[in-house]
Amino acid sequence: MTYEHGTTAKRLPAWLRRPLAHGGEYRAVEGLLDELKLVTVCEEARCPNRGECYASGTATFLIAGDVCTRGCRFCAVETRPPAPLDPGEPARVAEAVLRLGLRHAVVTMVTRDDLPDGAAEHVVATIEAIRAAAPGVAVEVLVSDFGGNEDAVDRVTDAAPDVFNHNLETVPRLYPEVRPGADYTRSLRVLARVKERSPQTPTKSGLMLGLGETHDEVLAVMRDLRGVGCSLLTLGQYLRPSAAHLPVAAFVEPAEFAALAREGRKMGFSGVASAPLVRSSYHAAELARG
Repeated sequence: MTYEHGTTAKRLPAWLRRPLAHGGEYRAVEGLLDELKLVTVCEEARCPNRGECYASGTATFLIAGDVCTRGCRFCAVETRPPAPLDPGEPARVAEAVLRLGLRHAVVTMVTRDDLPDGAAEHVVATIEAIRAAAPGVAVEVLVSDFGGNEDAVDRVTDAAPDVFNHNLETVPRLYPEVRPGADYTRSLRVLARVKERSPQTPTKSGLMLGLGETHDEVLAVMRDLRGVGCSLLTLGQYLRPSAAHLPVAAFVEPAEFAALAREGRKMGFSGVASAPLVRSSYHAAELARG
């Protein structure tokens, strides 16, 4: 891989710097989310693109609470015992989708290992609420591994999301350090299960680069994803949310992201978004269209 080594979060390379957006549309989206008491992954994960997305009138909804039952060392979402699920949340998400005029809604979730189904039914309720309130809107879900519960995976698959996303996040070697509560094979199995259950459902996954992986390890994960029928791929730069999180091992240069995109297309991915500031839901509609 091509890296800029020795760079710290206090001195980002030029390709990772971008102006903040705080225009009228940004404030309108922020106000609507506050009014409906909704959480976005944009805010919780401190996404560098939230200004752009809010300013364009879109957001990625985070459901099943605002705390996670796992302690992944890259993630800014807080880890502590969660509150009970909010039964009114799916309807409020649907209202936000309708009022924002979205054509492609992305719904992600916190991991809920405290629940027998991992909050799968809550995800299904949200898909159904959006479809009822805003017919014709494409619904993309970015879900947890549901603790390996294949019935939960099946339940969400049977709700027929337009895109089923589950991120592998990093290479297998780094799982114990980066995702100590997760398992690479289990996550890969989630994506395989979706295609077994519903071959026509597009599946999607993403990786963060700059955690210490090698070029060959990334290519191996990409091949694993193609092996289970995954057709959409996102690759972006890991950015440290705080001093309590894993440090950035290296900043990967744009040329390397471009090279990986070319490799991905050669492997047969129908859509690849690969650039330093790419995140799972960034320009999701365009990626889904290939």
